[in-house]
Amino acid sequence: MRDRAQALLIDLDGVLRRWDPAPMITVELDYGLKPAALLETAMSWDIYRPAVTGEITDAEWMRLVAERLPIDGDKATEAVARWQSYRGEPDPDALAFVREVRAAGRPVGLATNATDRLRPDLDALGLTAELDVVISSWEQRVHKPAPEYFQRACELIGFEPKKVLFVDDDDRAVRGARSAGLSAYRWSGPQHLPYLRKALDLPG
Repeated sequence: MRDRAQALLIDLDGVLRRWDPAPMITVELDYGLKPAALLETAMSWDIYRPAVTGEITDAEWMRLVAERLPIDGDKATEAVARWQSYRGEPDPDALAFVREVRAAGRPVGLATNATDRLRPDLDALGLTAELDVVISSWEQRVHKPAPEYFQRACELIGFEPKKVLFVDDDDRAVRGARSAGLSAYRWSGPQHLPYLRKALDLPG
């Protein structure tokens, strides 16, 4: 049996923040783009990696996305701006869990691959005060699932890896966390919250 975790690291996108696909779909329809063109272009590794490791800003990343879209330059810039104006919303189940963990005296850290837009997003979503620490790949200059990322995350939250539970919706990140010595769980929704509560030895 592993020791019970004493701290929680939780991912942002796909866990603590959820996205309605409708705004992106609307933009793609309005500008004659194929389905998922915006996201697929943005996630191209040669521009995504520098965007989440502090090599380029979020604005520079989005400019590169616009340049690669198969439409007129001004329209591409406009399409990207419209897409990016929607910043998602907190997932109520994940947020309630974060609050429960903190109420039990366990620190909660956000562990996410992100750009320099992360802090303003957290403020706009009302999440800044819900977290004890934020571990951003852009600020740390290293991204999940690198072991160095998880080492730094554990240092910042103040516990050795075996005392930290990591929750993410990405299998690669979960595997990376486990390799770094953390307990890690793949989030697919709130149905397994009872298990996560036990992993953190929460009261009740």
